[in-house]
Amino acid sequence: MSTVFDSDAIRERQRQAAQSFDELVQTSMAKAFNGLSPIALSLAYTDWVKNWASSPGRQSLMAQRAMELSLQAMQNIAKSQTADIPETDARFSDSGWQQWPYNVFKEGYKAYDAWWREAADHGDGLSRHHQRMVNFFAGQALDAMSPSNWLWTNPEAKKKAWETKGETLRNGMRFFMEDLEEALAARPDTPSEALPPLAYAVGKDVAVTPGKVVFRNHLIELIQYSPTTDKVLPEPVLIVPSCIMKYYILDLSPHNSMVKYLVDKGHTVYIISWRNPDASDRDLKMQDYLSKGVLAAMEATGAKRLHTVGYCLGGTFLAIVAAALGRMARKKGQPRTPKEQALIPENLPELASVILLAAQTDFAEPGELGVFIDEKQLASLRQTMNEQGYLSGKQMGGSFVFLASRALLWGRNTRRYLLGEDDARFDLMSWNSDTTRLPARMHSEYLTALFLNNALSAGQYRFAGHTVALKDIQAPMMVVATTRDHVSPWKSVYKVQLQTDTHVTFVLAAGGHNAGIVSEPGRPRRSYQINSIEDNAGWVDPDEWRATTPVVEGSWWVAMHEWLKERSGKPVTPPAIDPAKVVCDAPGEYVMVRYAD
Repeated sequence: MSTVFDSDAIRERQRQAAQSFDELVQTSMAKAFNGLSPIALSLAYTDWVKNWASSPGRQSLMAQRAMELSLQAMQNIAKSQTADIPETDARFSDSGWQQWPYNVFKEGYKAYDAWWREAADHGDGLSRHHQRMVNFFAGQALDAMSPSNWLWTNPEAKKKAWETKGETLRNGMRFFMEDLEEALAARPDTPSEALPPLAYAVGKDVAVTPGKVVFRNHLIELIQYSPTTDKVLPEPVLIVPSCIMKYYILDLSPHNSMVKYLVDKGHTVYIISWRNPDASDRDLKMQDYLSKGVLAAMEATGAKRLHTVGYCLGGTFLAIVAAALGRMARKKGQPRTPKEQALIPENLPELASVILLAAQTDFAEPGELGVFIDEKQLASLRQTMNEQGYLSGKQMGGSFVFLASRALLWGRNTRRYLLGEDDARFDLMSWNSDTTRLPARMHSEYLTALFLNNALSAGQYRFAGHTVALKDIQAPMMVVATTRDHVSPWKSVYKVQLQTDTHVTFVLAAGGHNAGIVSEPGRPRRSYQINSIEDNAGWVDPDEWRATTPVVEGSWWVAMHEWLKERSGKPVTPPAIDPAKVVCDAPGEYVMVRYAD
């Protein structure tokens, strides 16, 4: 008996040791692949190769396509000698690309790029996720091979180097060495005070709208802004930004601050400033962000009725909370369960409205971000996060750069290292470098429940002991999406109308995930489409909606203010900020916390 027991114990220790070793190896591999799982990549590639190898008909068509593209490339090369050919690819907009031999480089690359993208898009027999991965990484490899990325094949870079007697190349080398030195010197344990200052200082250049921090717990600071009008609308506006980002993207410089715009229009505005977590916060959960974050902030406003605005992940949080509160309103009079008592405060304001900005509630079509979401990749990410206790801002930022590498990586490298042009400095870029972390457990729950399992859309996400159904939302909604959003694709955001029974006003704004939201009045080349979905109107296909909805020139902020005003009471004297609640001046302390990683 003793021998058997000892043998079982030994095998268990061996199994645990083997598992630990495997996790160590897989974590190291993930780090080498910039957080990606090489297993997931190899599975997708193998799937594509097997399907390609077993499709001789497809191979024959692609061989014919190669001849067509080659002939087209030669024709374009010939035409470029005698006439200007309109160029839609910004990488080749310089006139030098029309001249030999650069027109050969360009047209040869474009034919090669087109062929491989069509070859990679071999959908028959592949899983949807593998097809998405193959398409994405093929595009990444092809973008890296562009002749615009390299000095000897880029006519614009060579011309500028000649005209400036090499000054652009000297500047480019200086920028390269500065970036390399910064990368080599970066250490995760570098103290905040030793980090290089931001181009736009928080509290001096950005996040300068006057206000006070009126509530603080371990997870949030709540800022109440000072009124600037003689009268204000009686229902305050609570803004829930994403914890993936610093809140002041909505309070940048005074000219493009959404917070200041709303305050100047007569709204009493509150905003959540999320704590930038460290390793000790590894066990914070999604329910903490809902309960100690969104719900705690709602209670702290002390309002009777409250307009709410949620941006990106903050909008997803807000939708979950609004649905949970709608469910409780339906069962009014029934005793609260222990979990409801623990997670949902009793003295909450009535929701006057819910506004979601670039926020997904259905994750079946997450856009290019879905490339990073599958069981293998999440297992690899969990191992990395469990080791350090959080997902670092640098890891998160690297993923977003990867999603738009043509512009954010290769385009930047070309401008900076080949053309000798320094990075543009403006408030949004400074904010973009002020990264935040996410706690390991919360981020794992978020990716698994929402992205991988799409639990919220399926009615399987649980909060406070009950499943959450977005049909329980009772407040009117405004849902804003942007046309070029690679984080929250607009057609995915649009599907909230399939999940809710309340009034929905849908807005499609020109721009991307950030610039389309930070779209102040007076900004050039801004427009939006807006339409309300009335009761019993039926489903309208998103393409049909876009084709039939008029385009309005200007900022959608104006429409948001008017929409809020229609759902508010008569203006009143601005409420004073209670001195007893004041913790410190805005922008508070949590937003100042920075980490090297």
